[in-house]
Formats: sequence, structure tokens, C-alpha cells
Amino acid sequence: MEGTSEHRMVNPHTMAPAKGFAHAVVPADGKTIYLAGQIACDATGMVIGDTLAEQYDLALQNVVAALTAAGGEPKDIVSLVVYTTDMAAYRADLRGVGAAHQKHVGKHFPAMAMLGVTELFEEAAMVEIVATAVVATGEG
Repeated sequence: MEGTSEHRMVNPHTMAPAKGFAHAVVPADGKTIYLAGQIACDATGMVIGDTLAEQYDLALQNVVAALTAAGGEPKDIVSLVVYTTDMAAYRADLRGVGAAHQKHVGKHFPAMAMLGVTELFEEAAMVEIVATAVVATGEG
């Protein structure tokens, strides 16, 4: 970051355009990566997925894409907060959600919270995932 104390905003061109937010923010110390809430949208911003597990899969894929673009990897995730508009569907398809989690994060299980909400900003979204990652610097 060339000796600046500025935070680095990361918005991968492979993701939907970030309007009014950044997909990831890396503070000047470069150790922590804060990831914006990600939903199941493609690069054009269209929400896709008919089931909660399908949407969880793409939302987590987007989390990992933003994380990777910011210099991290799935094993660096220390916290996930999952918001859902359909807790019953989440409970009913734990196997599908678990498969999606393993597909993108493997057997890495960070601190997590699951919150039921009445709605998300994008009406078609059933899931939004917010993450924080800490990248090892090779020191100590």
C-alpha cells in the first residue's frame, strides 16, 4: 500500500459492481479483511438460485471471491454472520448448506452467527453472508 495509512477498497471486476460500498476493505495494517455482505448474485447483480442452499452456495462463493481479491483465502476467515429470511428453509436443508460450505471453505469452521431477518435489501435474496478474515503476515 505504498507507505500510506489509507485503507484499501477491493472491488473485483468479476463481481457485481459495488455501488455505495466496497466488497472488501483491507485496513492499512493489511492483516484484517472486512467483507461486505454478499448475496447470491452474479456479476451483473442479478439474484439467482431458487432454494436457500443454492443461494447460500453463491453467496459464499462471492465471499471467497472478494476475500481472494483482497489477498486472503478461506482458511483466513475468522467470523461469518449469516442472515436469512427463511430460517425454516435453512434448517430443512442443513445438508445442502453444509455441502456448499465445504465446497468453498472446506472443513474450516470459523466463529458463526445465524440470524433470521424479515427482509434483505434485495427482495429476491434469501441469504446474506458477512465475513471477517485475518491474514497471517509470516511474522512470529
